[in-house]
Amino acid sequence: MLQARLQAGGPIVLVWDNVRLHLARGMREFIDRNADWLTVFQLPTYAPDLNPQEGIWSLVKREIGNLAVADLARVVRAVERRLKQIQYRPDVINGYLDGTGLSLTD
Repeated sequence: MLQARLQAGGPIVLVWDNVRLHLARGMREFIDRNADWLTVFQLPTYAPDLNPQEGIWSLVKREIGNLAVADLARVVRAVERRLKQIQYRPDVINGYLDGTGLSLTD
């Protein structure tokens, strides 16, 4: 995390789900000690409606759901191909962001 701060050159905003590791006492103490440059927003345990990437991954999984392959490399290529297709559809990406009610420009 400290390396990320050096690379970012400024404050960091972190959005986390409530995985146990994220809630551990040591992690909470680290966050509290570094509150001057680290802001953490914790999502509910599973909140696909607040996480636009869930919609994107659902499109990817739909594409490869019935894919029968003999090796992992083909799965990787199929995922990369689908993500590349979605990349050129900002309307799709924006639709999932809009669906969360969140904004990039608050």
